[in-house]
Amino acid sequence: MAGCDMPVIINSGSGNQGIASSVPVIVYAREKFLPAEKLYRALAFSGLLTVHQKEYIGKLSAFCGAVSASCAAGAAITYLDGGTLDQIKATIDNTLANIPGIICDGAKASCAAKIATSLDAAMLAHNLAMADRSYGAHNGILREDADETISCVGHIGRDGMRETDREIIRLMLQ
Repeated sequence: MAGCDMPVIINSGSGNQGIASSVPVIVYAREKFLPAEKLYRALAFSGLLTVHQKEYIGKLSAFCGAVSASCAAGAAITYLDGGTLDQIKATIDNTLANIPGIICDGAKASCAAKIATSLDAAMLAHNLAMADRSYGAHNGILREDADETISCVGHIGRDGMRETDREIIRLMLQ
């Protein structure tokens, strides 16, 4: 979490995002005794969805990458649970409607708490989606299409948080 020398899988250049996008999926699949092939598909889906979200946000942003990675893990868990495409979309929407405002102020020990918070939100989003509950389109930043919602979040992370990033850096250097 804070730059230790232990090996970890990375996603989008971040060990924290690698952990958040993979470990919950692995644990969920093992607890449900799911076949290895389904786990591998879910891991690929989670990893690719994390990368896809980061494409919109950019390499460095004040937007916490644990949100994107946890959103992807939640969507992959919905897949593992036999969720439909609509339920997977709802998991993405429910997560991004809930916690898009967590800021990144550098890799450090409190990232573990941000990952836990984001994963808790993703599991809430998953449970709501599996009960066919989701926030509607145009509820805040949500759009009809999940990719459009991801694009809106990316715009906030890339452009909207530019000044936030400057302010965080200023405060960290004081």
